[in-house]
Amino acid sequence: MKSGAALLLLVLMLPFGAHAARPTTYAQIDRCLAAPAEAWNYRSKACEPAPAGPVDRIYIDKSDHWMAVYRGGQIIREFRVALGVGGLKPKSRLGDGRVPEGLYTISAHNPDSAYHLALRISYPTPEQSAAAAARGGNAGSDIMIHGLPNGHDAIGIHHLKFDWTDGCIAVTNREMDWLYMAVRDGTPVEIRT
Repeated sequence: MKSGAALLLLVLMLPFGAHAARPTTYAQIDRCLAAPAEAWNYRSKACEPAPAGPVDRIYIDKSDHWMAVYRGGQIIREFRVALGVGGLKPKSRLGDGRVPEGLYTISAHNPDSAYHLALRISYPTPEQSAAAAARGGNAGSDIMIHGLPNGHDAIGIHHLKFDWTDGCIAVTNREMDWLYMAVRDGTPVEIRT
C-alpha cells in the first residue's frame, strides 16, 4: 500500500478528475469536516449535522465514487470516495489495483493502519478465492475503507482528484474518524459498479 501514498502525493499536482468536487467547494468541505459533529452533504452542497450512533449497512457505488451508510433503511450519511488505480472493473487478482464487487461484511477495525484508521472488508469470499485459484492466481486481500496516508491529513478532500489506492476505498481522515466509530464489525457492505 506504500505505492498508493506516493501516487496520492503525485496526483495532487494533476488536473481534477471527473468524480471530484468542484475546486471552489474544497475549502468549504474541509471546513465542514473539521467539525466533529458535521458532515458534508454532497447532493445539497451543505454542511449538516452528522447523526451519531451505529450504522447497519454500507453501500459503495464505484462508478459514481459514492458511498452511503444506512440506519433502519435510511441513508444517514454520504461520502465521495477515491478508489483503486486499476479502474472500475471488479478485482480479480492480487496486485490489480481494483476494488472488488459483491456482498461482504466489515471484518475488523485497524487502529494501526498505514492510513488513518481502517475498516477491513471481508474480501475475498471463498468463491472469489476459488475462481482466482482456477485461473492460476491469488484473489488478493487487505481490502479496506480507510483514511489518508498517515502524516498527510492536510491533503483533506483534495485526495478525490484521482483514484489512488491499491484497491481500497478512501475517505478524508475526518470522515474516517466518524466511520470508525459508527461502523461495527459484521456490518454488511455492498460494492457495485
